[in-house]
Amino acid sequence: MQLADCYYLGTWRASCLEFCLLQILKNRTDLIILKDHLIVLFFTCLPHHLLSRIWWSVVRSRRPWLKTWLIRWVIRQFKVDLAEAASTDLNSYPNLNSFFVRNLRAGARPLAEDEQALLAPADGVVSEFGTITDGRLVQAKGQDFSLIDLLAGDSSLADLFQQGEFCTVYLSPKDYHRVHMPIAGQLQQMIHVPGRLFSVQAATARAVPSLYARNERVVALFDTAAGPVAMILVGAIFVSSIETTWHGVVNPHGERSPLWQVDYPVIGPRSVELDRGAEMGRFNMGSTVIVLGSRGSIKWRDNLVSNTGVKMGEALGNWCEPR
Repeated sequence: MQLADCYYLGTWRASCLEFCLLQILKNRTDLIILKDHLIVLFFTCLPHHLLSRIWWSVVRSRRPWLKTWLIRWVIRQFKVDLAEAASTDLNSYPNLNSFFVRNLRAGARPLAEDEQALLAPADGVVSEFGTITDGRLVQAKGQDFSLIDLLAGDSSLADLFQQGEFCTVYLSPKDYHRVHMPIAGQLQQMIHVPGRLFSVQAATARAVPSLYARNERVVALFDTAAGPVAMILVGAIFVSSIETTWHGVVNPHGERSPLWQVDYPVIGPRSVELDRGAEMGRFNMGSTVIVLGSRGSIKWRDNLVSNTGVKMGEALGNWCEPR
């Protein structure tokens, strides 16, 4: 066999191998897409609110045998790091919900030292972040959604964040479930937006169009040194209620309720002002929080990428004063 023949044979074999690898990767991608859509079909058929109401009762059960079994199952299933908790004694938790919203030991989540750091509002994964372009936010690869839909159709509120910045943090069941302020702020408005309760895991984020604008959510608008900042707490299946520190449980028992809005004064007994890093809300199980900033108000840190794991209090970037 001539040298040229060996060369061409080697090239042919390499091409065949490359073709086979491409087919495997293509088929793998197709399988992932199929799996995502099957998961979505499953969740679409479920009675979201009914299941959430049932779960609301289960996680608040004080039957010792049930709550202990559930807590142990959650720790084992989701690999919860109990060493971070303020109490490692399972008997100190009256029910599973109190375990989900457990406090952490002192010093477990130090805040970034830079006073102009925009803090991660929760433990979790930064699923997406970046600039709001043409009134749309990235949900996942190949999926985006409308800013105005996220904010319940309020065009004047949406105008505050046109060409602004956003960051979406997904909290899994293993994570610390309290949500904290990324920057100090004065509460101006809270809106409860009714909706579905799709799971917000990665598969549904990839496959359900406008997922975060379809699920039930709470929008909290703050006035800050960086201008307007919105915190959107997105509900999900089995997240049977969302709670804020100033209002309490927003939608008890996972019941369906209409759209409503509350405005808050700057001064007086109803005024709410929160420091950076202060707790502002909580979930049970896991869900998603979206932070919105106005145009030019946030510079993301250089090494921040999608699917980055974060801890509450670490710097996502830096905020800038309004121009």
